[in-house]
Amino acid sequence: MTPLDAAYAAMEQDGADEADRLRFYEQLADGEYFLLLEEEAHGTDIKPRLFPLESGPVVLIFDLEERLAEFSGGVAPYAALPGRVIAQTLAGQGVGLGVNLGVASSQMILPPEALDWLSGMLDAEPEAAEAHPEAFAAPGALPPRLIAGLEAKLVRAGGVAQAAYLAAVTYRGGRRSHMLAFIDAAAGAEPALARAAREALAFSGVEAGEIDVAFLSSTDPATLAIARVGRRFDLPRPQRPEPAAPKAPGTDPDRPPKLR
Repeated sequence: MTPLDAAYAAMEQDGADEADRLRFYEQLADGEYFLLLEEEAHGTDIKPRLFPLESGPVVLIFDLEERLAEFSGGVAPYAALPGRVIAQTLAGQGVGLGVNLGVASSQMILPPEALDWLSGMLDAEPEAAEAHPEAFAAPGALPPRLIAGLEAKLVRAGGVAQAAYLAAVTYRGGRRSHMLAFIDAAAGAEPALARAAREALAFSGVEAGEIDVAFLSSTDPATLAIARVGRRFDLPRPQRPEPAAPKAPGTDPDRPPKLR
């Protein structure tokens, strides 16, 4: 069973709720998938294989290369892409998405409206604000789904910050919230880390919740204060870089795939 299979099973079980549905879509966005192509990709120019259904055209993805081969009956051209890139590329095109069709328990067809919604969830940007924290305290009773979502996001962010601390915070003026403070974040990584925290909250199913994100240096006095009471998340250390290899279509955010 793959992570997508597990998320799908949780969504379909008796008693499943909105949070289970959101968890499935988060897994779909965070995973890497094999997009079936009409022909071999040429650089960033890819041509997905379109299947005309009564409900409209769909493209197909599989969460294992073996599943794609099983569906195709052998070797077939594909592009390995993050789920978020696939959703954001297809958004607004009126094309549905077939997932693991005929080869797994997690088979399903997402209509274009679902891809538009998912793309909107991923496109939303955190709002920048300025505030002055006066006191930190141990984090309140946050939903386990949110904590698990943060842990999963931060595992994927290994190497771009030393650690992160989650704590309750009181700001000048009396406003209270929770803060996720990243310590010694790499230059330029701040927007991606802020989006990861926002996504963890959005996909957790917590209504009307918020988490403030801050970036501190290890020598900042606030770091010592939040470290005393906050919940620490250790980000994995980066592995040794491997020899550079040609990038697959869609893996470079500055050069998204071009569908034709």
